[in-house]
Amino acid sequence: MKTTVKTVEHLGRGPLGRDELAALVARDIPPGAFVNLGIGQPTTVADHLPAGSGVVLHTENGMLGMGPAAHGDEIDPDLTNAGKMPVTELPGASYFHHADSFAMMRGGHLDVCVLGAFQVSERGDLANWHTGAPDAIPAVGGAMDLATGAKQVFVMMTLFTKDGTPKLVPECTYPLTGLACVSRLYTDLAVFHIDRGGVTVVETYGTGVAELASRLEVAVRTLGQEP
Repeated sequence: MKTTVKTVEHLGRGPLGRDELAALVARDIPPGAFVNLGIGQPTTVADHLPAGSGVVLHTENGMLGMGPAAHGDEIDPDLTNAGKMPVTELPGASYFHHADSFAMMRGGHLDVCVLGAFQVSERGDLANWHTGAPDAIPAVGGAMDLATGAKQVFVMMTLFTKDGTPKLVPECTYPLTGLACVSRLYTDLAVFHIDRGGVTVVETYGTGVAELASRLEVAVRTLGQEP
């Protein structure tokens, strides 16, 4: 008998908090994967990876085997992630030149990268380095290298801006980081898969698919629904 997987609506609760969202992303990272966590919210995923998962965290500034965030006596000012936040190291951790780190990113050696975003399009285009505002400070870092070099790109962000404008859009209006690179989008209200067939809602939190669809300008489908 064929089992049909359906979209799950978590209606009896509110939107996901930051730690809940990070735990959700950590759950979906394959065991043994080599992973880069982008600056900002994605770094919190490190604190939720299960022990024994075999996931190896890579940092843009030249480290393999990064552990969770460092606190108290664990803090070593010389041991930081790419966002300059203090981190721990796991047994077997290694260090290397910045250029070697980027060679790993550009060479297709990372299984997953997790990035933040200002906008994601229905085709999986990513805009996460500049809003185009005259007073904004561009901060592309290694995002373009990660977006094109990693085998899968996961994005974490709020689904709407503070004024209610969707950040999942038909077409990005901000400068692009990468084209058709995002495969999964994790937000406070829903998790989406993005592929050539469009946008699929996998789970919702504190809202239903119908309400989400009414607030978005992109067409969304549910699991099991034909494109």
